[in-house]
Amino acid sequence: MKALLLTREYPPHIYGGAGVVVDQLSRALGRRMAVEVRCFGEREPGASVDGVQVRGYTPWERLSPGTDGPKFAPALETLSIGLAMARDPVDADVVHAHTWYADMAGLWIRTVHRIPLLVTLHSMEPLRPWKADQLGSGYLLSSWIEKTAVEAADRVIAVSAGMREDILGHFDADPAKVVVIHNGIDPDRFRRTDRRAALDRLGVRQPYVLFVGRITDQKGIFHLLEAAKSLPAGVQVVLCASAPDTPGIEARLSRAVPAHPNVLWIDEMVPVEVVTELYSHAAVFACPSVYEPFGLINLEAMACETPVVASAVGGIVEVVEDGKTGFLVPPARPDALAAALARVLENPSLGRTMGQAGRRRVEAQFSWASVAERTEQVYAEAIAGFKRSSDGA
Repeated sequence: MKALLLTREYPPHIYGGAGVVVDQLSRALGRRMAVEVRCFGEREPGASVDGVQVRGYTPWERLSPGTDGPKFAPALETLSIGLAMARDPVDADVVHAHTWYADMAGLWIRTVHRIPLLVTLHSMEPLRPWKADQLGSGYLLSSWIEKTAVEAADRVIAVSAGMREDILGHFDADPAKVVVIHNGIDPDRFRRTDRRAALDRLGVRQPYVLFVGRITDQKGIFHLLEAAKSLPAGVQVVLCASAPDTPGIEARLSRAVPAHPNVLWIDEMVPVEVVTELYSHAAVFACPSVYEPFGLINLEAMACETPVVASAVGGIVEVVEDGKTGFLVPPARPDALAAALARVLENPSLGRTMGQAGRRRVEAQFSWASVAERTEQVYAEAIAGFKRSSDGA
């Protein structure tokens, strides 16, 4: 069997999410089958990563957004890249698209190359209305792309049971074709470390609350800033945050941070070894998202033995065990967030116990090897079903 994975990012340059998943999943699948990845951006001919073949694609110059292009231009740019992905020869048995950026390329490949399509939803456009600020009317196009591909796919992978319910509630998808496969993590890559050189270089001081994520309303970063006002004296809040959705939200954060003297903003995409240091020495990790289909960053923190305080939304409730590996709080409630964070900060022994429980949970239930095994099974089911439908056509 050979799988063709389609993605915007490879390897990832934005915290968490689809880029990290495709990176790790492709490597794990590569130990079981041949894998090719097609992604956005130039790549050298014949490029590979750990044995995974990689092809990069750039937009048609006419459709490239440019600095003065309309808001909807990125959606059109995406379609031009999708067409190029579908144009090239395909020798795979199954195509697996990740996020709306790659969905239409997957559907076109299914149509012209006659192989089954799997779509993994890492988030859902209908549940992210703030994307209209980023894409303008292009949000209507991204929503249509996602809906069209999901409803035509041979299998749809939801990253949590909660997301599966959302998919069935918003799309006309066959429930028998919508399966749940949780994301995974490499527990050897993310584990507690005593290193702290990066903390000293960045000006991080203990005790601190850590946030890692994109600068977007989805991640609840402004709710955390509000909660920071109520934290115990001497506690620092570290925002390891970059990749803003829009210049406007980046400017909003730039205006807000100076009003919080206990907040340190690390405005860069730091490498894994640095973010692992940040996780390892944090008193508590905060994930105040208002929408989170899975929440991979919580697994990263748990793998580093850090207790988690997170919003009780989406797939987070399937990752964080309330009262055992951390605390779950209502979303968009800075008061509840601050209270839960303070509870951990004021009881370090509780935090250590929760952190150790989180590590055990990661090792037992969220390895990439098990994710790849389950994904291969779904590939085989999709291939068999596609063959049956083609033979009967």
